[in-house]
Parts: sequence; structure tokens; C-alpha cells
Amino acid sequence: MKKINQQRRGFIKLAALFTAVPFIDSVSKRGQLLAGTISTFSTSLVKNGEVLTAAHWGMLKLTLKDGKIIKSEPYQKTSNIKNSLQHYTDDLVYAKDRVKYPMVRKSYLDNPDSPKPELRGNDEWVRVPYEKAIKLIAKELKKTRKEKGTKGVFAGSYGWKSSGNMHNSRVLLHRFMTATGGFVGTVGDYSTGASQVIMPHVLGTIEVYEQQTSWPVVLEHSKVVVIWGANPLTTLKIAWSSTDENGFKYFEKLKKSGKKIICIDPYKTETCEYLNAQWIAPNPNTDVSMMMGMVHTLLEAKKYDESFLSEYTEGFDKFKDYLYGKEDKIVKDAAWASKICGIDEKTIKELANLFYDNRTMFMSGWGMQRAHHGEQPHWMLVTLASVIGQIGLPGGGFGLSYHYSNGGVPTTKSAIIGGMTSNIEVSKKYTGGSSWLENAAKYAFPVARIADALLNPGKKLDFNGKQVTYPEIDFIYWVGGNPFSHHQDINTLIKAWKKPRTIVVNELYWTPTARMADIVMPTTTSYERNDITMTGDYSNLNIVPMKQAVKKQFEAKDDYQIFSDLAKEFGVFKKYTQNKTDIQWIEEFYNQAYEQSVKMNLKIPTFKDFWKANKPITFEAPFENTQFVRYSDFREDPILNPLGTPSGKIEIYSKTIEKMNYDDCKAHPTWFEPSEWLGMKNKKAEFALISPHPRHRLHSQLNNTSLRDKYAISNREPIWINTEDAKAKGIKNGDVVRVFNKRGEILAGAIVTNNLKKGVVRVQEGAWYNPLNKAEKNSLCINGSVNILTKDIPSSKLANGNSSNTALVNIEKYTKKAPDLTIFKQPS
Repeated sequence: MKKINQQRRGFIKLAALFTAVPFIDSVSKRGQLLAGTISTFSTSLVKNGEVLTAAHWGMLKLTLKDGKIIKSEPYQKTSNIKNSLQHYTDDLVYAKDRVKYPMVRKSYLDNPDSPKPELRGNDEWVRVPYEKAIKLIAKELKKTRKEKGTKGVFAGSYGWKSSGNMHNSRVLLHRFMTATGGFVGTVGDYSTGASQVIMPHVLGTIEVYEQQTSWPVVLEHSKVVVIWGANPLTTLKIAWSSTDENGFKYFEKLKKSGKKIICIDPYKTETCEYLNAQWIAPNPNTDVSMMMGMVHTLLEAKKYDESFLSEYTEGFDKFKDYLYGKEDKIVKDAAWASKICGIDEKTIKELANLFYDNRTMFMSGWGMQRAHHGEQPHWMLVTLASVIGQIGLPGGGFGLSYHYSNGGVPTTKSAIIGGMTSNIEVSKKYTGGSSWLENAAKYAFPVARIADALLNPGKKLDFNGKQVTYPEIDFIYWVGGNPFSHHQDINTLIKAWKKPRTIVVNELYWTPTARMADIVMPTTTSYERNDITMTGDYSNLNIVPMKQAVKKQFEAKDDYQIFSDLAKEFGVFKKYTQNKTDIQWIEEFYNQAYEQSVKMNLKIPTFKDFWKANKPITFEAPFENTQFVRYSDFREDPILNPLGTPSGKIEIYSKTIEKMNYDDCKAHPTWFEPSEWLGMKNKKAEFALISPHPRHRLHSQLNNTSLRDKYAISNREPIWINTEDAKAKGIKNGDVVRVFNKRGEILAGAIVTNNLKKGVVRVQEGAWYNPLNKAEKNSLCINGSVNILTKDIPSSKLANGNSSNTALVNIEKYTKKAPDLTIFKQPS
């Protein structure tokens, strides 16, 4: 059974990056003019009462009084594990840092042909009428298209846009660019940049966004559960669409199951504590060596599944030669591994035997592959699981998505709401008749290389067996994301961001990215418009109406209205809109599900009744789906059910990668020394820095809400430091500290703990970048944005994923008065 609802961003097929749906503002005059092709429904707002909606963090019940949101709470309760993100809708709608009006940077408004891009982030803002802003954007985009062509326009816009199949800002942007001449796009993502490229070579599938062996099977058959580099109690608070929240229920059952649970992570996570799991804390970036030591242990003890390796894998003998040091004369045994990973030899051997002797499920996270040579950890994990030989057996093998979007929650028998792709035929007036897909496929680069691309037009990049040439980008249009929080080495990104002539951002708040733009268009929150979504990226559990709760704030517009008005300036309004309002699109997408339901003998209400009822439609999982075992068909008959690799088997040795002849990604799993790590000689910094997903945010989302009061330390982003390390530095709980390396410096608030490996510090990603001095190069970030410190280097030539968890830093107590934050206020 494969994942049915493909809403998460993908990599293998470029077009999949840009699927979803475009829509129109139902309460605008334009919406009134377009109404009439489909039956109309009441979209009047509830002044006093309750409204159902949804967000990445689940279905929400909003309480309104006098037209204002006064309470936000979860619509359902699936377990006793609470989701802290579900109570701050009013903070989002009524935020003090809302972008209220269309704004243009003064120097840009004065002369768009010579806009002084060096002043981005440190210039005055000028309020302009909406119509003037639209005409200015259109004029400058046409100018770039005329002078630079498709290669001059970037619309990669990567980020966690709002939930909802209609108001998907990224797709709306891409649809507009499609209709007006194409654009430079990106491939891949920051979350799984390395694994989503290596896994198709190893397993023939992207793997990281696939359904997992069903939780009921794990609970029945697994004897040992290993959570390797993951923190599900944090990351299961969200989903790419909207979380079905059932992952928490299964982790609650796992806790009560009595199974042996092991968490392998430099930090003793909330999940580890909740499950009362055994904590194993390796040095960051050394998991590959640890796994190799385990494999060597099993081979020496003759505790490996020889028949599985022979029948289901390709090239193990060549990997074995490497393991035993045939060429480099280094045997990768447990003693060798111990010196690298920091786990004693005895423990490595005990774990190896435990995993082989019991039905073991490896639940791996993604943090270990967001690193230099990040292609190796999951490749090596698959190799370890192959040696043990339990892949395809109930409760055995591995899964790369139990921590994300509730992987393992059984897939329901459900009808799927529709959507619209952005791959429409482009107007001949602007492109000479070529399609967007051709343009985007021709002009795309790995998403984590954005700064490199801006700084080095014309540079050739090795990538997955091919070469990509960076275009010269003159115009950036960014929506639905915040690169000045999620991209590595922000100081280098700032330098790169000052290269293009024009940068336009659609945004709800004055994020660091909005402040680095030339034109900022105010957009609505998802609570100020109608939409529709499903919960459960894998389960497809519910269809949920996302009813508009409150009126649009200030001069905020739906992204669709903005792009519809821009489309009009290019003469492609009808092509872009198809003359439909948002509620008409919603009904059309729902009706696609309704038609499916009739064929499947499922009973769901008509759209009119569904919308009026203001309740979700919930589907049931058939028994056979509760018994799903990943790779069971392959194990049963590898000839009739081959994998999508060249050999049809698990490729421990890849001849395809061998032909690429990369020095930083060999044809089999390999231990490479990271560019910065605790074991390197002549370190310029003392501590290994890890930057996991935040516990109380969705990346940078919600950083500007009062939820921040629950986790900020001395009004700064927290930094965790080991008790012994803190004592040596004279640092106590609550102290403001300076964290620094050659790339930059931040202030953070210290949390002193025994739950972190000595020599490691931990800062969660996503804090908004707040420079002390906007005019100063490499200014101190006073809010603690960790990506000031991380390295912007590719994982390898194969994937070019980001390497955010490969970094060393120094830390010291900050003795000056900590400056007041400014990032959550309106700019001047």
C-alpha cells in the first residue's frame, strides 16, 4: 500500500513540486462578478458562536464573540498528549506585526532601475495603494522578462504554506508564473534533501514520504522499537496538510506496551522521557560509524540473514570488503566505531545482538541526513536492516516517517478531494508557445543552493549524475515561506539576497524575509478565507471544511486575488481564474470526492449539506490496511514485485552512483569525516551544534505569538548545554549567552541539563532573525536564530541537501545588558 494523498512536496517528478489549487477571494467585488457558474452558498460570518477550521496542527474549534476570535482549541481529543500549537489562532489573526498595507521600500519606489539593493533590510518603507502596487509589480516583472527572459525570474518559494487545498500560496504563484512566461524553480526540500535523492537509488522510492508498516502491526509484532534521531512527540504536532493526531494515540499505546524502546540521539528528547526509553547518545554526525560497528559485530558472530542478503539485496559483498578494510586497511568494527561515535564498544555490540535476536523496528528521523554526507545514514540504516533480515516481516525492518505526519496510522478507504495543477499551457504572447514544465525543468536547481545560485550565476553544479547551470536571477517573487529563518548561514544569504534587482514578498507578518524585500503585499491568514483540506497525509482520515472565521484584517488580500489582479495586467486573467470564485472551486474539488464516494459505495453528504453542517467527514480504515507491512510484497516475491532500482533489489552497492564517480558519495555506504565535528583535529570551535525542529513552533511559524512566553529564556531563544560544560564556562540556568563561530554570532538563553551529551549544544531552528544593527555586516542576532551559525554547504554532489547539523560553535556568558528585541514590532 502506497501513500494515497500525495500532498507533501516531492522530488522525483518535478511537476509534483507544484501541484495544488488556485482560488479567488469570495467576498471581493471580483468574486461577486465571477459568481454564477455553480450553485452559491452562504459565506456569511459567524458573529457569535463556533466555527470549525484546520491548520497544520490539526482540526480547530474557534469560538467567536462580536465577530472576534476569543478562543482556539482542539476539535478532537485522540490521546492525553497535548498539542501546544492549537491554542494561538487569535494571536495569529491579531498579531501586532501584521503587514497591514502594501508597502514598498523607499529606494526601490524612487527608482526601480537603480533600487539600491544594498539597503534591503535597512531602508524606509512607504505605504502605497493596492492598485499601484499591483501595477508596479507587473511593470517590473515584464521588464525582467523582456531583458532576462525566463531565466531571470525566480519563483521557487519554498515553505510550509497554509493548510488548505485552495489557498496554497506557492501553487498560486507558480500558476501565475506559468501563465505569464515560466520561471526558475527548485527541486527537493530542506527536510529530507539528502535522503530523498539517495533512497530512489537504494530502494527505488523516495521513502521519506511513504506510508509505514501499520501501527497495529508494530504493536503486535515488534519486540524492540528503536527511535533513531527522531522526536515524534514534537514533530507529530504538525502535518503537511493537517495532522490527523492519531500518531500520538499510538505512541501512547507504545508506552504502555512493555516493549524494549531505545532512543538514539545526542539529546534525551521529550519522546525518550515520555516512553521511559533507554537513551544512547552518540556524537552528532557519527551514526554511520556506529551502524557499521554493529554490522561488523553481527558478521563476526555469524548472526546475519545470508539468504535475505543474497535474494533481496545487490552488492553486499563489495560493501563487506569496505567494512573489512580491503582497500583502506581500516576494519570498521565496534572498537573503531566507538572512537568515532563516543559509544563504548560493549554497548555497540550489545545493541547489535539485541536487534538481531528480536523483531526490531527502526524508526528513523531526518535530522541525521541534514548533515555533511547526509546521504550515508539512511543508506547505512537500510544496510543494517538488510543484514538483520527483517525487512518485509511484520514489526521488523525500518521506517523513515513514523515521526512525520502520523506515518503508520492505517490508510482509510476514503474519497480524496481534488485540486488543480499549475502546469497549464503558457500564453504564446509571452513565451513563444513553450510550456512551463519545459521552462521549469530546464531552469531548476536544488532548493538548498539558493544563496549559492544568487551569488554565482553561470556556475555549474554537479547534481545526481547531471550538471545544473545557475541562471542570472533578476526578479524574485517569494510566498509561503521564510528563508531568513530556514536557510543555513544567514549572513551569506543576506549578501546573496542583495544581488537581484527586484524582490516581491506576499506575507502576513513582518518576518525577516518580508523586511528584506522591495515590495510587500499583505495577505490573509487561513482564518480570514474559506478553504478545504484533509487530515492525515497518509491516513486520509477526514475531509474538513475550513470556514472563514473573521473578516479580512486591514488591507490583507487572499493570494489568489493578488495573482488574479496581476494576471489581468498580463492579459491572462481568464486562463488563470477560469472565472471561478473560491467557494466554487471548493465545491468543485469536493464534488470530485463525492463522485469517487458513489463509485466506492461510501456515503458522504452533498457539498451543500457538508458546508452547512460545519463538521468533518471521517473515513474508516479497512482491516487489511491495519495489517499493512511495508515491503511485504517484495519479500514474498521479489521477481513479481521488484523494487524500482535497476536491479529490482535493495542496492547496497549502486552501479548507477558508481558511474557518477563522486569523491564525496561512493557506490556503497561510506564513513566520511564531516567538515566540522567533535573528532576533527585543530578545531576552531569547541561544541557540536544540533538544531532540531522546535517543540512549540512549526519551523518559524508561531514565533511571533504569546506561545513564545512558554519557552523563551531571558526573552531569547533557548540553548541547551550539558551541566559539566556549563559549569566549566561559568554558565547558569537563565543566563544570556553568546554563541559564535566564524559565520556569525547569536544571543540565547541557557538551559543547563544532564539530558544532553557533553560537548554538544542544542538550539531549535526557526527563531526569527533579529540583527542588533541592521546596517552592520554579520551583526549579532539578538533573538537567537540558529542558522546564523550553520554551514551552507551541500551534503554531497549527489543530493546537494542542506548540512544544518554539521557545525561547531563556541559559547560564553554574555556580560553586557541584553538588547531589546525589535523583530516582533512594526518596522519604521
